[in-house]
Amino acid sequence: MSASVFLITTLFNLYLMVVLLRLWLQMARADFYNPFSQFVVKATHPIVAPMRRIIPSIGTFDVATLVLAILVAVAKYLVLNLLFGGNINPIGLVVIALLDVLKEFLTLVFWVLILRAVLSWVSQGRNPIEYVMQQLTEPFLAPIRRIIPPIGGLDLSVLIAIIALQALQLVLRDYLPFY
Repeated sequence: MSASVFLITTLFNLYLMVVLLRLWLQMARADFYNPFSQFVVKATHPIVAPMRRIIPSIGTFDVATLVLAILVAVAKYLVLNLLFGGNINPIGLVVIALLDVLKEFLTLVFWVLILRAVLSWVSQGRNPIEYVMQQLTEPFLAPIRRIIPPIGGLDLSVLIAIIALQALQLVLRDYLPFY
């Protein structure tokens, strides 16, 4: 992978993760006044706010934020195709963008799980970021804990969730260019 592909992919993926994090925070009903949540909202608000005037939410689901995530993924592949001379198939571009959004969401969940695990080892008490990480990951970990409860105080749910996420990402890897 060339340095230019790496830089373009990284920049688009970082912003895509922030957009997906906003959607995830809303779906998990995480603490909006948390400093971490405020950073995510402020980083995405200038684009999401005008989109919300055009694209309404469906119930509590923020469709405008999801559309922004898809548009960021489309833009990433469009830029990569234009720079490296690939042909642009609009339908293929949208399908690849949807798969890329899913891949980035799985990557985001992976890193949030890792961060939550590390914070649980080193945290001296409740800090705001740890609280948001718990709000985000608990819907994934609670069903795993019902099947495999903590053994001797050791919670294996994070490890099982990470293994499942990695398996899903391996499946997606076969379908995405510039992975």
